[in-house]
Amino acid sequence: MFFSLPSWAVALLVFAVVGGACVLGAALGRYLRRHTDVLREPIGVLQAALLGLVGLILAFGLSLAVGRYEARRAAVVAEANAIGTTYLRAQLIAEPGRSESLDLLRRYTDLSLRLSHEVPNSASMMRTTAQQSILQRRLWRLAGQAIGAAPTASAPRLYVDTLNDMIDQETVRVAALNNRVPGAVLGLEVIGAAVVVGLLALYLAVLGRGLLAAIVAAGLVTLLLLVTFDLDRPTRGLIKVPDTPLESLRASMLLPPAAGP
Repeated sequence: MFFSLPSWAVALLVFAVVGGACVLGAALGRYLRRHTDVLREPIGVLQAALLGLVGLILAFGLSLAVGRYEARRAAVVAEANAIGTTYLRAQLIAEPGRSESLDLLRRYTDLSLRLSHEVPNSASMMRTTAQQSILQRRLWRLAGQAIGAAPTASAPRLYVDTLNDMIDQETVRVAALNNRVPGAVLGLEVIGAAVVVGLLALYLAVLGRGLLAAIVAAGLVTLLLLVTFDLDRPTRGLIKVPDTPLESLRASMLLPPAAGP
């Protein structure tokens, strides 16, 4: 659910849940302060215990999101290197496969760049990956023809090896984009944060003190949750996976091929 919503909707939802819990806790605390003093100590103990537990849950969710973000960045670099090596080795095979393969690799790089802006698991992303699959089959057929034309030459065999690696890296990158923090973990973080902030506001209201600490805690927790969500939205949030390696590679393809046939 969280991933399907736009970023502004996620921010409003998290703020509404955490802020609403803070307001509800404050109202309930004022009611309890007027009726009983017995609950002050138990509420304080419960609030402190839950605060530590939710802190661990938030840290766990953030570590999951950061790990996936780093994996996506590494996948972009690996795919750019694989395409670049394939493009260089394609310049060494014989014509007419050489020119056609180079053209297909440029188009393939354009699709890889487009993938950086697609929402994972969306219809547009599926269309892009389907087009990449078509180009992969065409490149593989041309590679087979190059080996058939020169079965003892080393250049076609080296080209096939890097082409296979390029196809594998595309699969790795798509899998990394689709590998998100489980929704149950994100939901548990939001609910746990709301409960803790609500208990903090309740405890402060029971003691008859101001709610500034609860408001500050609600803001900090909300920001932490939004960072976690943003890291897990590689093409939609403020923290995006950079595609600089692919852009640099595509720019290098505008130059004439370094090696002749």
